[in-house]
Amino acid sequence: MTTTTGTPGLLRFDANLKWLFTELPFERRFDAAAAAGFTAVEFASPYEYPAAEVRRRLDDAGLAQVLINTPAGAPGMPGQSGYACLPDRVDEFRAGVRQGLEYAVALGAPLLHVLGGIVAPGVSRQRAFARYVANIAWAGQQAADAGVRLVLEAQNGIDTPGYILRCQEEAAAAAEAVDGVGVLMDFYHLQVGEGDVVRTFERFRDRVLHIQIADPPARTEPGTGEIGWTAVFDAVRRSGYTGWIGCEYRPRSGTVAGLGWLEEWL
Repeated sequence: MTTTTGTPGLLRFDANLKWLFTELPFERRFDAAAAAGFTAVEFASPYEYPAAEVRRRLDDAGLAQVLINTPAGAPGMPGQSGYACLPDRVDEFRAGVRQGLEYAVALGAPLLHVLGGIVAPGVSRQRAFARYVANIAWAGQQAADAGVRLVLEAQNGIDTPGYILRCQEEAAAAAEAVDGVGVLMDFYHLQVGEGDVVRTFERFRDRVLHIQIADPPARTEPGTGEIGWTAVFDAVRRSGYTGWIGCEYRPRSGTVAGLGWLEEWL
């Protein structure tokens, strides 16, 4: 399985194929990422394709798979952002975790992001959070048996209203409650929802297993928005973080044309 750790002080960036190289059909994005210099990729949902087909494309392009998400429901339906906090959807949650772990193992992905879900109408946050914690505890045991680590992500309330994890403190607390579970810290969500990116990252650094990046307000590549990336990446380097940094942004003027920011940091 792909290692989650590299050399302290050396930043490692992977391409999120849901967001990058969208000029091409999904099947061709693997070779495009490799041609652009990436050695690893992530994407939310591989489930539209047989795992063996995705693994073949990874192997042919010489890429490692870093992370996938658990399955989500269709847009506008319960579970569109995950099932973990929905009290009446435990069966769907468990089936999704099992499927996610099967794909993670088949693709060699060391991390599975468990989508938390949006609190359902008529359900209190207290009840939703209790169900969420119970579901993560169950999933953590399944992941340990499969040799995969789970990560949890807070999402800002503007992009994802009602999401169960509203801030990094909630994500870290939920992760800390289950052995082997960590935090996926998305700097875009962090900046939009809380700000103070450097100090918040440093505060919860010990729980962070994966990072994702984009620049607010348009969720574009670093250097096109409001985050001071020199300070942020310097903080990540100083921290000794050795995981991957997922490029989960919307290129402003084409994927390859927008990769110039990477030259300084590779």
